[in-house]
Amino acid sequence: MLQTLQETVSWLRPQIPAETKIGIILGTGLGDLASSITDKKEISYEKIPHFPVSTVEGHSGKLIVGKLGGKPILAMQGRFHYYEGYDMKQVTYPVRVMQFLGFEYLFVSNAAGGMNASFRIGDIMLIEDHINFFPEHPLRGKNLPEFGVRFPDMSETYNRKLRNLATSIAEKNNIKLQYGTYVGLQGPTFETPAEYNFFRIMGGDAVGMSTVPEVIVAHHGGLKVLAFSIITDLGVLGKIVEVSHEEVQEAAKIAQPKMAFIMEEIIKQL
Repeated sequence: MLQTLQETVSWLRPQIPAETKIGIILGTGLGDLASSITDKKEISYEKIPHFPVSTVEGHSGKLIVGKLGGKPILAMQGRFHYYEGYDMKQVTYPVRVMQFLGFEYLFVSNAAGGMNASFRIGDIMLIEDHINFFPEHPLRGKNLPEFGVRFPDMSETYNRKLRNLATSIAEKNNIKLQYGTYVGLQGPTFETPAEYNFFRIMGGDAVGMSTVPEVIVAHHGGLKVLAFSIITDLGVLGKIVEVSHEEVQEAAKIAQPKMAFIMEEIIKQL
């Protein structure tokens, strides 16, 4: 894997400004954040050596090199999921690429089902912690010292300073934030009422099919992580209704401008 990573990085490096230290992963229905990126250049995943290709509707499958908040960034418009058939090394491959490019920050967004009774569709949840229910761990297998330590500490996986900054920006601009723990599952089915209830009892506030593997690898690689969930459906007993992928995308699109604003303001201050 180390050799393929080096080949990918060598191919990308001439196309990404050396001062770029911020990576962004745009989740389901959140790809429109790319419209806020200036001076941008797009690179299709298909052109990048050893890069997976996104197969999910709402994930367009390209890297965007440009500026957000006046700072150089690299955004993934389209991510990879375990349920698509990729193994965890493939799901998290782009994050390893960011690490080897010398990035320092990773911003992650996703669409999620809210299990906290105080949540409403369209809320933005700042992820404070996660519970990993994926059947395969992204760090499983031989550990290379170039990647990070064998047994990484996870006591502060989501950077506290970045979370405090997000809270401050939201308060100053009258943007309501929810806070909580994200539960990561393999999918692709949405959860049953009993599963929602189980994960709520276990301490989860929102549930989805991504983010956790990417965050683990980013943290392992020394990147500071900030992550948001947009609550696109509810898994609260008594409020559970049938949900479609299209409805999730639509709810995410409505809420994303507020999340995009917070991200951009944080980036300005880095």
